Amino acid sequence: MSNKFTATFKKLWDSPIGLKTTHFWGPVANWGIALAGLADYKRPPEKVSGPMTVALCAYSAVFMRFAWMVKPRNMLLLYCHVVNESVQLYHLSRKIHYEFTKPKIDLPPTQN
Repeated sequence: MSNKFTATFKKLWDSPIGLKTTHFWGPVANWGIALAGLADYKRPPEKVSGPMTVALCAYSAVFMRFAWMVKPRNMLLLYCHVVNESVQLYHLSRKIHYEFTKPKIDLPPTQN
């Protein structure tokens, strides 16, 4: 059992996409962005930042393509950005829906 675990760990460690490479640690760090977006599901739509959400959508779209094109393919990074893109598009749709359906507030005219 111990030899099998050691052999498996050594194979993972020495892999070109293993534990000692940015192909592993980059996506692990990027999961924080996706998890933060998931944590914001209950946040009111008026608190969602439209420009930041658009920026995160563009960021994830660029890195999805990068993860697919880089050799060796970085599937962990691809999955991370697919999740983040989905989450950000959901937040963007909530923000747009809120902006178009929020009640109009009539302000009294100002006196000069």
